[in-house]
Amino acid sequence: MTMKFNLFFLLTLFIALSASAQIDSENKSIIIPAQEVEDPKQDNELIIMPEESNSAEPDKEEENEIVLPKTEALPVAERKEFSMIKENKFRNPAELYQKQLKNALKLRNDDERKHNGSEVTQFLGEYSTKAKRVNIIYRDHQAEDGDLIRVYVNGNVAQSRVLLQNHSKGFFLTLSPGDNIIEFEALNQGTSGPNTAEFQVLDDVGVPFITNQWNLATGVKATITVVQAKD
Repeated sequence: MTMKFNLFFLLTLFIALSASAQIDSENKSIIIPAQEVEDPKQDNELIIMPEESNSAEPDKEEENEIVLPKTEALPVAERKEFSMIKENKFRNPAELYQKQLKNALKLRNDDERKHNGSEVTQFLGEYSTKAKRVNIIYRDHQAEDGDLIRVYVNGNVAQSRVLLQNHSKGFFLTLSPGDNIIEFEALNQGTSGPNTAEFQVLDDVGVPFITNQWNLATGVKATITVVQAKD
């Protein structure tokens, strides 16, 4: 009995070892040695050789160098030296206006007259008052442009040269008994023309009894007559 068991065990072990050897032989790969080829054209491996550069390899410093494009200088006009005395274009506006006003204040000849104002004497009326003294005031009721006037009383110069402005100015006049002829002569027409003014005559208590306006060409007069009435 024991001998049969031993023979069965040995047979089983032999079969197991044979099967294991067969499996290992199937898993093993076959290594085929590479065959050396004398002709490189018959070699299947593709070899790419780097191209030879005609120029030497640039230095690292040259690679980092930035080359700016060429620029052409633009023609620039030569500047004149700034001077507060000679050829100074930055002038004070008040200085320019003052020069313009001086030119406007000059008396003009007849051939320089403008024709947008009255060229004949304007008679603006006759008025009566019991006041012994009156106040005659006038102003430029339009833009201040340098209008000048001269005032006569009974042919005598009472105000020789008055610059009309927007605020009123004038003088007191003691009336003579009877007629008092007051004339306003336009000495110029300012910068815009004509010579324009609004005037008033106030009695001795400050109440205006004459109010009127004129628009005159150069050299023309506006006239009023103030009659001192008897008590």
